[in-house]
Amino acid sequence: MAAAGGGYVDMLRTRHAARLLTGTLVGRLPNATAALAIVLFVRAEGGSYTLAGALSAVYGVANAVGQPLLGRAVDLYGQPRVILPSAVMTALGMAAFTVVGLDPVPLSYAAMIVAGFFAPPLEGGLRALWPSVLKNEDDLHAAYSLDAIAQELIYVVGPLIVTRIVAIWSEAAALNALHLMGVIGALAVVTSPPSRTWRSEPREAHWLGALRSRGLLVLLGTFFCIGSALGSIAVAAVAYGDANGGGNVAGWLLSALGVGALIGGSIHGARQWPGTPEQRLRVLVGGLALFYVPLLLVPGAVAMTVLAGVAGLFLAPCLATAFVVVDRHAPRGTVTEAFSWLVTSFGVGAAIGTAFVGPAVQSGGARAGFLVAVGSGVAALLVIVAFRASLRAPEKPSTVVARSENDRNGAVEPGFSAGHQA
Repeated sequence: MAAAGGGYVDMLRTRHAARLLTGTLVGRLPNATAALAIVLFVRAEGGSYTLAGALSAVYGVANAVGQPLLGRAVDLYGQPRVILPSAVMTALGMAAFTVVGLDPVPLSYAAMIVAGFFAPPLEGGLRALWPSVLKNEDDLHAAYSLDAIAQELIYVVGPLIVTRIVAIWSEAAALNALHLMGVIGALAVVTSPPSRTWRSEPREAHWLGALRSRGLLVLLGTFFCIGSALGSIAVAAVAYGDANGGGNVAGWLLSALGVGALIGGSIHGARQWPGTPEQRLRVLVGGLALFYVPLLLVPGAVAMTVLAGVAGLFLAPCLATAFVVVDRHAPRGTVTEAFSWLVTSFGVGAAIGTAFVGPAVQSGGARAGFLVAVGSGVAALLVIVAFRASLRAPEKPSTVVARSENDRNGAVEPGFSAGHQA
């Protein structure tokens, strides 16, 4: 294993790289904090937890529908024409929600649909840009790993920002301030030269778009199961905390899971690893499934926190490697849509896992909840192993060469070799 040349520092020193990463993170804050901020606002307005959960769920479903559709629009029309208007629309939808409140409720649901559906596809957009910004394989490897790490970090920092704004101003101010920040982040991305000049490669007209790639479908099935595992762990952690010292314990478990992901992602991004990305992803998913199993021991709080940290080690490396695999298997001209489908499958899986783990926890306690997470992890491994033929490495690998195209999604190693068509 060779060390990645220059690693994160060299990657961030590349022109536009730091701006794109920072802008995307700021732009994604509304989406990362929406569930918590919506619940806090509804409760402050006198609404029930049931209503808060329902509104949050509507936002999540609308977001899951909107991401791949907006991603396809980006591939067709470019980033500025889609990302900035959608960021403004989602901010207006959330502003309308804070003005309407909970009366009448149908308008609240309508506002949630608008805010969720138009959440800009910044994640997919950033990953589509990386190959045109970074000019060597090591920097691209570091970028995908740092992207995965940042994804974990934003879900740790985001709730802290929400609670701080609520403490200083109000729940409505938190929703509006975060969505204003989202517009600013989107603006920083789409006004950058790489975003303004990026164009997707010509695409074959097909109603399935990115979904006609069998390899991508296998990846989406795998990450649906991984998302389900994470959704299950979130609820199981709360049940464990209730039985072992209260809500603070649940917070420690989830924080430890995030810290483990940060550590794993940092180690992964600092090295180059042997084998094709498809082979590495199977190994990483296997490690993810295996390291969830010790959670079934449900020991004391300190030991359980350590186990949660260990369970998180493979998450960010799985995500980083998945980004590479998506880039290799997305049909020509569909790279943003393909990345957006990954976001959707992961999010829908998390929602399904959260729904299914509730009855398990109700009947069998925290251990039953963690068993659902383990089962989901095993299911992810079974999917990626059983359909490995569809996710095989693209043929005709070649050496790294310079290319001028903005969209490198057909490359054998993303952005550096002759393309293939899924």
